[in-house]
Amino acid sequence: MLLSELLKAIKPIEVIGSTDKEINGLHFDSRKINKGDVFVAQVGTAVDGHTFIDGCVAKGASAIVLSNREYLNPTPGSSTDGHRQSDRAELFTHTREGDKGTTFILVENTDKALGLLASKWFGEPSKKLTLVGVTGTNGKTTIATLLYKLVRALGHKAGLLSTVVNYIEDEAVPATHTTPDAIELNGLLRRMVDAGCEYAFMEVSSHAIAQERIAGLDFNGALFTNLTRDHIDYHKTFDNYRDTKKRLFDGLKKSAFAVTNKDDKNGLVMTQNCKAAVHTYSTRSLADYKAQILEEGFEGMMLNINGKEVFVPLVGRFNVSNLLCIYGAALCLGFDELDVLRVLSTLKPVNGRFETIRSPKGWTAIVDYAHTPDAVDNVIQTIREILGSCQPSAVSHQPKLITVVGCGGNRDKGKRPMMAKIAKAGSEQLILTSDNPRDEEPADILNDMKAGLTEDELRSTLVIEDRAAAIQTACTLAQSGDVILVAGKGHEDYQIIKGVKHHFDDHEEVRKYANHS
Repeated sequence: MLLSELLKAIKPIEVIGSTDKEINGLHFDSRKINKGDVFVAQVGTAVDGHTFIDGCVAKGASAIVLSNREYLNPTPGSSTDGHRQSDRAELFTHTREGDKGTTFILVENTDKALGLLASKWFGEPSKKLTLVGVTGTNGKTTIATLLYKLVRALGHKAGLLSTVVNYIEDEAVPATHTTPDAIELNGLLRRMVDAGCEYAFMEVSSHAIAQERIAGLDFNGALFTNLTRDHIDYHKTFDNYRDTKKRLFDGLKKSAFAVTNKDDKNGLVMTQNCKAAVHTYSTRSLADYKAQILEEGFEGMMLNINGKEVFVPLVGRFNVSNLLCIYGAALCLGFDELDVLRVLSTLKPVNGRFETIRSPKGWTAIVDYAHTPDAVDNVIQTIREILGSCQPSAVSHQPKLITVVGCGGNRDKGKRPMMAKIAKAGSEQLILTSDNPRDEEPADILNDMKAGLTEDELRSTLVIEDRAAAIQTACTLAQSGDVILVAGKGHEDYQIIKGVKHHFDDHEEVRKYANHS
């Protein structure tokens, strides 16, 4: 592709050098730059890509996309000044005189430019798919994944971009982020197009929106789940977090659709000033799509959805909302209602989302990704409702809930005491443990969680730093009829301790002790 053609995707402030040259590749990682490539210098939270420009020029980069004007016109004493200033001035002189070396493209925002350029580089794949984005604090993975499965069950080719795993039809591609970087994202969408996919469903994180990873994507629909405290360490305030999510809906075109949760106080905020057709879902009030639980157990629920009864193998009021969102999106996509309900009755829980493991000893374990105060509360309330609705059994004691939960390191510290307090209030036995400590001391994280409990509550709470030992203890304490909730990691099969990644899977640990406790 010619550089001149690639640059049609953006509106440069200034271009220094020739655009009449073939481009071999597009990168934001300077380590990947080869002769003939374009380097986009992003200003990251930890590292500024502008510091790698000289190295990319030395490697033979055809073009540099940058936002720091100081680099182009360094002033004495500036951060870009130094022993290379004279070399750079000479380079720009030759470039302006028509040298076919490196071309410099000044833009306002390199994050946004990268998204637009990546879309152009891969042939604007999002315009060749029906692309639906899912955003919110909880439920994104379940909704995106089950929509992907539903559409495929209805005979259509589809792709998935999710926290757990990405799919191009039935080809699994490991996921490293909730939403990949702009180059990887457009590359995956291109592969979906090439594989004949008609639809693509993707989780859209607040980080991805803030960092412009979705710039240049053409969304046909957007879905909102809910909004609770999360990622405050990054966004600083809840309002910033909310407004970032809203940007997905602000960018929808008139021909698109939006499906939003009317039960969440931010649901209608998301769609204010939205150009797309807005549809609502609710379990509590009038809405386009509504449902109620008729019967519920650990194996599933009998629901009434818009006047029609259907049994689904998922549980919990939060999953009723998830299913309504899926149902609404499917109808917006033009699928037949009865076909949609038929497939909904066959969909199984997503890996690590309220997964049930039965022990021969008679107790039940629930493995769930709940890692926010609201998510922990939702899962606990679901378990309590099911326990309360179950018929009396032959057990000799009142069934109890044993909750094992921790909090991640290098993340929002404010939610730690909140999660402990919620877990304690809803459980007969609470075990505080490690999640992913990352670079923090596990004991410091546990102390933050303990701060949410009273002295009396602490006396009846177990604190076991080693997660495997915490799960083993829960399994040892459990009796027939009891429920163990292992919350926080869900689908993850690793722990990061002192910056080192170790294999660890909650499912494996539970099953190990389920069979031997």
